[in-house]
Amino acid sequence: MEITVTPNGEGFACIICGQKSETHAHPEQSNEGQKYLRRSCAFALFLLPPHPSSTSAPRRSSLMAAAGDGEAERVSALLREITGEGGFAFVASAEKAGAGDLRAAEAAREMAWEQLHSGPWSEVGTAWRDAYALACLHVARLRTRCGARGGGGDGDRSAALRALDMGLIMGGNLLRADLEAALARISAEACGGSEGCAGVVDEEDQRWREALDRNRDIADALKVLPANSLSCKKVERRSCISLEEFICNYFLRDSPVIISGAIDHWPARTKWKDIKYLKKIAGDRTVPVEVGKNYVCSEWKQELVTFSQFLDRMWSTVCPSKLTYLAQHPLFEQIKELSEDIIVPEYCYAGGGELQSLNAWFGPQWTVTPLHHDPHHNIFAQVLGRKYIRLYPAFISEDLYPHTETMLCNTSQVDLDNIDLKEFPRAENLEFMDCILEEGDLLYIPPKWWHYVRSLSTSFSVSFWWAAVQPSGGS
Repeated sequence: MEITVTPNGEGFACIICGQKSETHAHPEQSNEGQKYLRRSCAFALFLLPPHPSSTSAPRRSSLMAAAGDGEAERVSALLREITGEGGFAFVASAEKAGAGDLRAAEAAREMAWEQLHSGPWSEVGTAWRDAYALACLHVARLRTRCGARGGGGDGDRSAALRALDMGLIMGGNLLRADLEAALARISAEACGGSEGCAGVVDEEDQRWREALDRNRDIADALKVLPANSLSCKKVERRSCISLEEFICNYFLRDSPVIISGAIDHWPARTKWKDIKYLKKIAGDRTVPVEVGKNYVCSEWKQELVTFSQFLDRMWSTVCPSKLTYLAQHPLFEQIKELSEDIIVPEYCYAGGGELQSLNAWFGPQWTVTPLHHDPHHNIFAQVLGRKYIRLYPAFISEDLYPHTETMLCNTSQVDLDNIDLKEFPRAENLEFMDCILEEGDLLYIPPKWWHYVRSLSTSFSVSFWWAAVQPSGGS
């Protein structure tokens, strides 16, 4: 399941920035993919926009039979809006899906998917995103019904879970609660299943704990880190400081700091060390992953896999070009059970701002995020494993040679693992600060500070981005 991108081609364009691409391969030839590409962009086929037409409302039919009153009202209003945009074929298929026609449900999902790829993502109407979620909901319900009747068993259950996850990832918010409720029902029904072979589980658990505990020896870590690592200024480390002290000494001064002991009470600190728990909660769920050395490499791509498949790849991958990384994904919005294992640190309320995004970063040893900067304040929580992080202040941006193209303008052209000083001479001998982030640490990264990240072991991190309230203008 992948999206293949060849820059500077014809026919396809980035739905965020409009950059052209030559190829666009849909996952499994089924037109199910994801909107995440190079961490911020996706490529989509430019289709003809829907033709304006009559706004006659669809008739109320068995489409509502399986839905509650609240859902039925939302669906009815949505279908009227889709009809107003000329989506007669979608409405007809959705009505048949409501009557129990799985093929019609699949067709409706296909039509909505095409509309999601009809232009820049920012211009895709919310109605079609909601329509895609509705079609995914129909597919899941009908697949679940087939499984209950003995038609497809685990295959139907997996297809239902995948449809619901795609509805959450790509769909709108109108039916989000219904998608989540359907996921909860399927998960509850699966709880009584067998736990598998105890010997296999024990072996996997041992392998998991060993992967989390790698590179404890600094000398071994230095062999794979960029030149001069841990030889310059270290990031200051503090123990569980107050919010007031954080604001006065670090937040207002745009100064990075490591805070230890602040997340020891998180359930994730113990629960996520149990791979059986992670597989039980998320094993059959579909997630987008990155494959390749890092997102600036030409062979880099993204795929959709189940969480269990992702875990299996973590054990088997040794080639950098096949490293698989669940990076910058809103996993906790998608899988609510995992969100209950973490708590937003109080430091994220500094400046009176609001949380902008909460993302998961989960992958094997040696995953790399190249030197880049982000627009928001960031509290980076290291829940499992260890990471090396190098930071450069915002004011030396020109000496780090940012990419000129829009899509990568927040990323440096300098490869810290292999610096070409002939091409980037100003990058030599720049002052930086760095650290090894241990389990249970928080790292504050101010806005626009450049940072490079390398996993020293299997690692699970959570980033909390927030924007401070800007002071009103004055004299």
